Amino acid sequence: MIKTYCLENGGGELKVSEPPEALSSGLIWLDLVHPSKEEEALAERLLGIDLPTREELKDIEPSSRLYVEDGAAFMTASLLWKAESATPQLADIAFILIGNRLVTIRYAEPRSFDLFAASLKRQHSKCREGRELLARLLETVVDRTAEILEFGVAKVDDLSVHVFVDRKAASRRPPGFLEDKLLDIASHHRLVSKARDSLVSLSRLVSFVRSLPELRKDSEANSLLKIVARDVQSLAEHAAFIANNITFMLDATLGLINVEQNAIIKIFSIASVVFLPPTLVASIYGMNFHFMPELSWSFGYLYAIAAMIVSAVVPFLFFRWKGWL
Repeated sequence: MIKTYCLENGGGELKVSEPPEALSSGLIWLDLVHPSKEEEALAERLLGIDLPTREELKDIEPSSRLYVEDGAAFMTASLLWKAESATPQLADIAFILIGNRLVTIRYAEPRSFDLFAASLKRQHSKCREGRELLARLLETVVDRTAEILEFGVAKVDDLSVHVFVDRKAASRRPPGFLEDKLLDIASHHRLVSKARDSLVSLSRLVSFVRSLPELRKDSEANSLLKIVARDVQSLAEHAAFIANNITFMLDATLGLINVEQNAIIKIFSIASVVFLPPTLVASIYGMNFHFMPELSWSFGYLYAIAAMIVSAVVPFLFFRWKGWL
């Protein structure tokens, strides 16, 4: 699908239309969403350049992601999408500046593009060139990333409330509660990790765009990109802070699991020590020797039972006195 954004009536109205047969002077944005082979060929014919394929967008070398060719600046960034799902992903999206037009190629649908398109219809007079359009689109992408990180912070805070509770509440936890929380921690870590990767990619793209001669001459677009660069840097630091909190949460949860396991092992150890003396008494009087003085006692059986009870109670009271129970 190809979406075209054109300024009409002297820039007073923004119109979203289907792919044209020829480029008009008011066309400022050509958005290719899951383009087919035919749509790619049409866009290449209209623009007069070779567009990167889906496989080429996955290249990680800087020379394949950021370069200038045939008078057009080709840039590829990895943007975060499916952030609300259990498996957030990175989508490789191409941004191409050719003349006064912006061309985007994407095989995913990050929410930031829909937000920007909606705001563009309301504030179309602020974007009359592709360079400024790119700057504002990147600003929206960064704002969306900030929103995702805020969502991650809220989830981590909610998780910490469930993990760090008082002793009485902890005793009422169902079996395997903390083990299940490890999966939640892993999910939050994946989200923040993907956001950090996206911010690194955006930082490289913004630095490249600002180095373009035509961008340095555009004071308004350059000032917007400068703000975007500062926002990316601050969000990267914030994401690192969140990642440290998640690491602490992981270590703390593993520590609590070890504490619970040690408490269980301690109970079994004390129980074995408590029942060891009665077992010894029962073993002695269970021997099949003919000459045992206690065998002829009238109260020998009661004596053995009492000896077993006393030998069990004394260690139990000793452990209570030491505070081990």
